[in-house]
Amino acid sequence: GLQLYLRIKGVFLSNKVVENQVKTYITYNKGRDWRLLHAPTTDLQGNKVYCEQPYCSLHLHLHVSENPYTSGNIVSKDSAPGIIIASGVVGPELTSNNVSIFITSDAGNTWREVFQEEYSVFFLNQGGSLVAIRHTPLPIRHIWLSFDEGRNWDKYSFTSSPLYVDGVLGEPGEDTLIMTIFGHFSHRSEWQLIKTDFRSIFQQRCTSEDYMTWQLHNEGEVCIMGMKRIFQKPKANVRCVNARNQYISQMSNSCPCTEADFECDYGFERQVDRSCAPSFWFVPTATSRDCIRGDSFLNTTGYRRAFSNNCTDGALLKYSPTRQKCPSQAPRGLQLFTSEGTLVATLDRNVTFLVFLEEGLGSMTSITVDFGDGTAISYVNISSIDDGVKHIYSRVGIYQVSATATNTLGFDRVILYLHVSCQLEQVQLSAPSVVVKNKAVNLTTVLRPNNVGTVSYYWWFDNKTEPVVTLDGTMSFTFSKEGRHTVTVQASVGNTVHQDQMTVTVYDYFRSYVLGFSSNLDEQNPGMSEWREDISRVVKSNMVTGINDEQLLVTVIPGLPTTAEIFIVPEKKSPLLALNQDLIQFTLKPGVQVNVYATQLSPAPLVDSSDSGHSATAVIMLVSVVLMGLAVFVIYKFKRKIPGINTYTAEQPDKEQEVIPTVTSIDIPNPEGEKLTSLDHVDVQLDSRARGSYAFSHQAAAIPHE
Repeated sequence: GLQLYLRIKGVFLSNKVVENQVKTYITYNKGRDWRLLHAPTTDLQGNKVYCEQPYCSLHLHLHVSENPYTSGNIVSKDSAPGIIIASGVVGPELTSNNVSIFITSDAGNTWREVFQEEYSVFFLNQGGSLVAIRHTPLPIRHIWLSFDEGRNWDKYSFTSSPLYVDGVLGEPGEDTLIMTIFGHFSHRSEWQLIKTDFRSIFQQRCTSEDYMTWQLHNEGEVCIMGMKRIFQKPKANVRCVNARNQYISQMSNSCPCTEADFECDYGFERQVDRSCAPSFWFVPTATSRDCIRGDSFLNTTGYRRAFSNNCTDGALLKYSPTRQKCPSQAPRGLQLFTSEGTLVATLDRNVTFLVFLEEGLGSMTSITVDFGDGTAISYVNISSIDDGVKHIYSRVGIYQVSATATNTLGFDRVILYLHVSCQLEQVQLSAPSVVVKNKAVNLTTVLRPNNVGTVSYYWWFDNKTEPVVTLDGTMSFTFSKEGRHTVTVQASVGNTVHQDQMTVTVYDYFRSYVLGFSSNLDEQNPGMSEWREDISRVVKSNMVTGINDEQLLVTVIPGLPTTAEIFIVPEKKSPLLALNQDLIQFTLKPGVQVNVYATQLSPAPLVDSSDSGHSATAVIMLVSVVLMGLAVFVIYKFKRKIPGINTYTAEQPDKEQEVIPTVTSIDIPNPEGEKLTSLDHVDVQLDSRARGSYAFSHQAAAIPHE
């Protein structure tokens, strides 16, 4: 609710919502204890007011005027101690209906009704007199003066013509006797200023005989904030000019301390019986942490003297903190956190660990933090690590971080598991482009960088909405339908997710062969999927097989040495075609001529091999074709996709850490059907037009059907 300071130390008024009703309360000890305001015993006409607390009391509007020319809903003055004038109502709650003006001369103990309409009230002559002007939209001619703190009012005329009052100006200083009322005589007239001089009323200076003493109290209790305070103020109906600085405390004496001078200390709260007890979240023994700096500490009693309270002796010793020796306790309640409150950290960046100990923290207690990577650090004084312990991890992984508190009576230990990771840049999915139906196929992933910490993998197959989740970058899957299938994998590390996707074609049966390339192609291999796709198309376009284009697939395998796999997918009821053989060649770029040759039967099994319709021998026909136009197309396609084509190096593909089929010699029958002989790879020096390039070739690549 709204609180208002009433210019006397420790005295406040506050509006508070209680059961959906706004009620006004007052405190004399700076908010420790609050009570409702007593309603006046009689109204303005002298009729008795029946108002019983807590069902009925006086409620005030506590809005101080923001306009310097109006008095506002409540006013008080330093030079008039104990006098408060406010608008309010008597009843169960504060309302805006039937508002009257009330005044107290004893700082809120008793109240009187002075007007039953709204008035603006101003202090005159350092608070010795009061001036009231009716707060109305109608024009007025009169003001009211009181010389006895509002008990009686005299009516004065300040203008011959009624004035619409807009505001009141006082002369500088609190001892002003001149007021200026400004407004207008009609809605069309200019502003008028009427200067009112009250000096003729106050014709003599005040003397000590014109003053009386008044003692501040709270329902008879004269010790307020640990002090007895007696003020001087003018006697009623004395019309003399007050000397400056007359309204000061005449006498202030300290009072013996009582329980009322103390509020609940930090971590304690007021109970029903008015005592202070620890809150549910507070551990009183935590105050023994002060023992770090010595062999004793101040132990709270649950109370503390209110700020600016000046009581002495009495119960001061009973409620004040007592000095005690540091308790000898084994460490207990050790806690370990990261400053960010998370269990994830970034490689090569500072991690701050925070350590807390509830009990047993003394000058003989040591704290050891083990970071889990072979390094640890110990502290004898925990105050030296209030800002935390910083550490940098140089390798990714999951680390067991522990903190241990030890003294002569025992120890306590706490552990957390910290995930240290680095930023994932890319994930690559690797799988055969053609697989056999109903036979498990291995799907693998490669990360860049390859070690980024704990990774979660999400696998989607075709258009399934729910993924398969694994913690391993490899998995086995069986395709049960022929056709093209989409495989998508996402790798998740921390807040980073990367994705890769590829298409797998599924057949009932097929043959596949591994193709090798002359070594000069490896020097141009940038390790990019777009480059491999281009080479696949070039090889496929240079193969004259007589097989339907849709039945022939070529895939360049990632890694070095550069190899490819050719898949022949015959129709079920058509015999495999016997193909002639020859060497395939293509020009990658001017001066780089690449030879392609069959090397070995791939590990992919043949399906339905017992089918008598497929007992014939399948032969790959290798035709020697050099298409310069195609080479030019490849060159410009590479330039578009890969900036800096002339800077290809063999080191780039090393980033693709994939299993590469090894090119080995195979047994090949000669055309005449003679006995199988073993033929190894032979390096052949090309002519001067292809100087610096090498060709690997086979004379035949006929593979018998097994």
